[in-house]
Amino acid sequence: MWLFYAVATALLWGAAELFYKKGARPNEKYSHLKICIWVGIVMGAHAIFTLLTKDIGYNPINLLVYLPVSLLYIISMAFSYFGMRFLEESISDPIENTSGAICSLLCVLLLGDTLSPLAIVAILVIVVGVLGVGFLENKGDTLRKKTLGKKLAIVAFCMPFVYALLDAFGSFVDIFYLDDFATTPLIGVTEATFEDVANTSYELTFAFFALCLYIFMKVKKVKFGPLFVKREDGKLSFPVTHGDKLLAAVFETAGQFTYVYALSGNGVIAAPIISSVCVVSLLLSRIFLKEKLSWKTYAFITVVIVGILLLAVAEEL
Repeated sequence: MWLFYAVATALLWGAAELFYKKGARPNEKYSHLKICIWVGIVMGAHAIFTLLTKDIGYNPINLLVYLPVSLLYIISMAFSYFGMRFLEESISDPIENTSGAICSLLCVLLLGDTLSPLAIVAILVIVVGVLGVGFLENKGDTLRKKTLGKKLAIVAFCMPFVYALLDAFGSFVDIFYLDDFATTPLIGVTEATFEDVANTSYELTFAFFALCLYIFMKVKKVKFGPLFVKREDGKLSFPVTHGDKLLAAVFETAGQFTYVYALSGNGVIAAPIISSVCVVSLLLSRIFLKEKLSWKTYAFITVVIVGILLLAVAEEL
């Protein structure tokens, strides 16, 4: 079953990226914040479901204990959603997935870890690919610069890199919480529950973050639209106007669920399969969003993806 879960994770997260992009409309000023709200709603619902159906002995103080990790992940995602408003998913997603390489380097620099020869080669391949994409994006008067203006074009292109850095630091700090049960700072956990406690803390924090954003938008008098609408039969349903954002949140949360089962089965093979989410995202963006890039850009994006897959293999060997 682990193979099914690994493939499902790649497909679910690839679909999430597609709907993130569709929901992050460039002409909708706060669309990235609206996506955050919907992700928070779905993750909060999943956290409540976990607390009601699983006996994990959750101590609310873990919200504060796990807060550094939660904030790094949440803020990184907010930056990602902002960048999606102006940048092709075919470019942003491979760059964002270089966070694994950055995390590996942080472990080497700050924890004294060592890299295998294959991991070193993978990181170098990723660097070459990213530099190539960056060079092509920023030389001359690109269409993005003409459409958005030079300043906004540069800011948009920086967003995937900001995400990768913050997500890498989040993963790095997460090592102290999840690498070893005996040393985890989480309170009142067992070896069987500490991962569920960490994930629930993250999801509840995201839900609270979403609530704060919703209040902010109400204060700013930004039209968000109703969270629920009443159908003709009297039942409540989600409004069509938020469909893409809601679907993105659902696919994101579902992928997180299958991810755990995939790695618990055969992590050595599952990790590279899951890392192929970049390929899934690239194909879906090309098919459904009709994204078209130059062959040179696609070539460097392919280099980045190859490097990510090599690194996933190296980390599990």
